[in-house]
Amino acid sequence: MERQCWWYLLVLSCLFQTLSAHSDFYTSIGHMTDLLYTEKDLVTSLKNYITAEENKLKQVKQWAEKLDVLSAIAMQDPEGFLGNPVNAFKLMKRLNTEWGDLESLVLKDTKDGFISNLTLQRQHFPTDEDQTGAAKALLRLQDTYRLDTNTISTGDLPGVTHKSPMTVEDCFELGKIAYSEVDYYHTELWMEQALKQLDEGEESTVDKVTVLDYLSYAIYQQGDLGRALELTKRLLMLDPEHQRANGNLKYFEFQLINQRKAQAQEAQKAREEGKEQRKRLTSDASKKKKRFREPVPERKMYEMLCRGEGIKLTPRRQRRLFCRYFDNHGHPKYLLSPVKQEDEWDRPYIVRYHDIISHGEIEKVKELAKPRVTMAAIVHDPLTGKLTTAMYRVSKSAWLTAYEHPMIDQINQRIEDLTGLEMDTAEELQVANYGVGGQYEPHFDFGRKDEPDAFKELGTGNRIATWLFYMSDVAAGGATVFPDVGAAVWPKKGTAVFWYNLFPSGEGDYSTRHAACPVLVGNKWVSNKWIHERGQEFRRPCGLNETA
Repeated sequence: MERQCWWYLLVLSCLFQTLSAHSDFYTSIGHMTDLLYTEKDLVTSLKNYITAEENKLKQVKQWAEKLDVLSAIAMQDPEGFLGNPVNAFKLMKRLNTEWGDLESLVLKDTKDGFISNLTLQRQHFPTDEDQTGAAKALLRLQDTYRLDTNTISTGDLPGVTHKSPMTVEDCFELGKIAYSEVDYYHTELWMEQALKQLDEGEESTVDKVTVLDYLSYAIYQQGDLGRALELTKRLLMLDPEHQRANGNLKYFEFQLINQRKAQAQEAQKAREEGKEQRKRLTSDASKKKKRFREPVPERKMYEMLCRGEGIKLTPRRQRRLFCRYFDNHGHPKYLLSPVKQEDEWDRPYIVRYHDIISHGEIEKVKELAKPRVTMAAIVHDPLTGKLTTAMYRVSKSAWLTAYEHPMIDQINQRIEDLTGLEMDTAEELQVANYGVGGQYEPHFDFGRKDEPDAFKELGTGNRIATWLFYMSDVAAGGATVFPDVGAAVWPKKGTAVFWYNLFPSGEGDYSTRHAACPVLVGNKWVSNKWIHERGQEFRRPCGLNETA
């Protein structure tokens, strides 16, 4: 567009120079007809320039109208809107990619200062890393909750209040990010979804040839040569001159022949070995099936529990769990108004306190925490005992001290009154907000024997217990799960759960290994108090039994 404008001005300048040099054009019809052709070319160029400008303005107007509607919906409930991981991903994509494209489109139009303002604001926009992170979170949710691409693309996620379908461009972008991460499994899933939507007639700036190029290569990388070959042939039907596809066609055909030969040889060898093996099977013992089950891998159990599967509490054990009004052995504060306590699990013993933190207190805690939340969760490194960024924890966190606001002091005192444990040696109240696909992978809260420096700098001993406030409801996902024992505790606003990490003997309770499941839909706020050993000597006397 800029080139057209420059060319128009250049020709016009030449025309004026020619007219001034040859002022007798009117004396020659021949010369004048040349000028007519020149003017005709100029008019054509000018009309092309006007059309390009109108198209540009039309695109900008459509973009502005679409974003105006979207912003109006989003601002009605910002946290709820971003609780949908698709909305969060698309926000990252818009600000990191699409607004940059718009900037390029209207770069020369600076009348209202829009470009200078946008350029200034872009310093604070999400980066490529943010967009990749949001994409990875969406893929993690897809795996954990076993969601198919069409469910995500159509926006039919459980608990969603702001349904947001994905365009071909969104699906393609997600697949391209997976491709750049050498994740060919998810590349295949999302390129297939993009192709499906194109086949269904959705209009897009992304063409089928580009999608098929990525898709066929991703499938080839996963070993399915036959399907990769079929897709390459389909690509060449659309673009017979595609250089890479023509090269791949010959290569895939050659590899497929070799693969089939190798498979035939392996099958023949297996048949021969099977005959020999059957001859050697003489004892009944060799035919017996295994009498034990292979243990379920922790990652698989973690994801099962996140989906509400694999919970191991039998009906008999369930009957041993009770609800009660709790006053902590007649504590003066709770003697007349005891709190509601519910048994969540028996081993390890986990209890939930209902209506234990008010809406007003939650809002105040969030208000104090929001200005100081860091981009990544900060945890104690068990090997060094120092604070470090946790790459396995997807959340933002902040620490609130008791002296900065009376309400924090009141909350700490409430925990002390109900647990009977000393809070002076506990860590500060940590507030965490889980973002898109926010999670905390399986971990122990206490330091193990092979981590002698865990919490050394605190000088308050090991973490004896954990208190966890749920400060929001979560529409879908976000459970706290204990993979070793098959326990799952679901978020409920205004409640708190409590468990001991150490036995009375001081030995660690390894059954307390736990994790925070990815937030599928919603916005998860929690705050936790890690309580330490020092100061508990007379409040929780040491036991003589190592595991009791």
